Amino acid sequence: MFPSNPTSRSTSRLQSSIASASKKHASASPYPDESGDSDEDGSWSSDDSVSSATTVESTPYEVPKIEANLYYAGVGPKGRVPKLIYRTSDDEFEEPSGPEAYKRLMRVVAVPDSHEFGQNGMWDAVRDQVVALLNQRNIKVSSVDFVRFTWLNKKADQEIEEEDDDDDDDDAKEEEDPVEDVERHYTNPTIWIGVLPETLTGAVAHESSKDIRALLDSLQVQNVDIAYRESVYKTLHGHGPALFRPVEDGDPLKDVIDNVSVSLSLPIAGRKTTMQGTLLYAITVRHNVFLLNGDNELYRICTKKEVLVMGAPAFTNYLVSIQALIGTHIDSVEYLENKINTLKTRVQDGINVEESQIKLDENEAELSKTRTKIDNLKTFFVDIKKRWSKRKDRVIGFVRWAPPIGAGVAPHRYTRDLCVIELYKDKFKHMIGNVLSLGPGLSPSKLKALMYERIDVPSEFKYPEDGLLTLGGMLTADQVNNPNTLNLQGDRIRRVLKRGFTTNTTVGTLTRFMSFVRKYFPTGNVESLEVPILSHEHDSGTFSKGGDSGSLIVSALGEFVALLTGGTNKGTDAGSDITFATLFEWVWHLVKEEFPDANLYFDNLEEFFADVA
Repeated sequence: MFPSNPTSRSTSRLQSSIASASKKHASASPYPDESGDSDEDGSWSSDDSVSSATTVESTPYEVPKIEANLYYAGVGPKGRVPKLIYRTSDDEFEEPSGPEAYKRLMRVVAVPDSHEFGQNGMWDAVRDQVVALLNQRNIKVSSVDFVRFTWLNKKADQEIEEEDDDDDDDDAKEEEDPVEDVERHYTNPTIWIGVLPETLTGAVAHESSKDIRALLDSLQVQNVDIAYRESVYKTLHGHGPALFRPVEDGDPLKDVIDNVSVSLSLPIAGRKTTMQGTLLYAITVRHNVFLLNGDNELYRICTKKEVLVMGAPAFTNYLVSIQALIGTHIDSVEYLENKINTLKTRVQDGINVEESQIKLDENEAELSKTRTKIDNLKTFFVDIKKRWSKRKDRVIGFVRWAPPIGAGVAPHRYTRDLCVIELYKDKFKHMIGNVLSLGPGLSPSKLKALMYERIDVPSEFKYPEDGLLTLGGMLTADQVNNPNTLNLQGDRIRRVLKRGFTTNTTVGTLTRFMSFVRKYFPTGNVESLEVPILSHEHDSGTFSKGGDSGSLIVSALGEFVALLTGGTNKGTDAGSDITFATLFEWVWHLVKEEFPDANLYFDNLEEFFADVA
């Protein structure tokens, strides 16, 4: 996925056509530079048109308000829909008759690698020229992505059942294979352009799309749509790791301990030194540790900048979450006791004795397990409140090295946002190596179904018995560009997963088509290329939210893939439409330049921690 210097015929053809396309549209006038919040609550008003930049005269290119607010329904989490500004696609939007009526639910999916833009670095060149054309019209672009969209077409007398936002799916639903007996529609590949809210009208977007269409026509590229939406790039601030021994699936503490255990969602490296013996490091993003409004200078340890497992608000919320879980289990005990009393009465009265006895035994066993969970959680709550409430007790290490945050860093134009933390080894004496906890949010059957839908060939992904995925290996840029897994439609894709502080374990799709991102600051704008991760088309949740930054993204085999840095959405904290990350191969290259002896693999943990009492 590293940008190259292509010399292919198609790219040469592209470069020779840019001048004419640029000159043809260079006289376009800029639109007003104004900002504001998008209208989220007026979808059902009588006004049938929407203006995205102050008050302008209505034109045929302004999208009707209901379409602007509902066209991308399903793309954002929990009903947060990116606002459509303009599109060139010819699919018809079916306006619902009321708030409860059927509406099409859309998902973002990857463009097949076989597309001509995937050959010889052609997308890299096209994307950069699209950005140049947008700049000529002073469009406040926030991102340029290359994606497709999909939805289930409604047939006559048939309702479409899509997954809702309830995470508490029952086991039976999770066990089902993702077989669809309705027609699934896929759009043309789309150049999906994000712009800052309230800064672009449909009329200007229409003229801009003509610029881009002229470019595509000069390349003889057909069947590619262009769409504009309101979107803001946001860094997803996160928190550090914790220090408890990881537990296996089924353990009473599984629901709460993963956020404070040594099964980190960020990579840990060991290093041997002549003077200090073996040292332990963790890698995260700099903006998790340093204030974004502070200085952005190279940091090497001078005065210790300590790193906490959780700040005061996060730790308080964590304690509250444990208490809430205990309360939920207490409610379950009351329910099970009532059910057991009913079943005992049925057995005593001779009503369906055999069936009632089986259910009685099952519920008594469940009651015993629930009471054990409550006892364990209460003990854990007392222990963690006693030992971790003081700030000094949550210090796990200090910043050893943090290069300045950079965007568009040569030679690959990636985002450089990393920080190396030296960990106190005695805090990590229970460490079992680089592992990723997969639970408890997704059951093994659900996770396996999301990672691999096909049944005609074996899956690479194997759910570990203890729920801890061992990490090893690292995907190169070339491997990212050449996935070896097929989806149900036979397209080559690469599923990836991560465990974040906010969204826990999620599965997404890694696409080879690098995205352009622009971030706006009072002091100026910064641009970079990002690895895009799309939310899974068969899961209604988002791949990441605020708090997930610094999470490690891995492959089905546990290979290091990327470090999560941010995402785009309509400017809220609801979650990312598209998640962005930096290729870990490059991150690790930067770390190795500073720490040549660093190693991600621990051959002998007992020996490594021999100096820890």
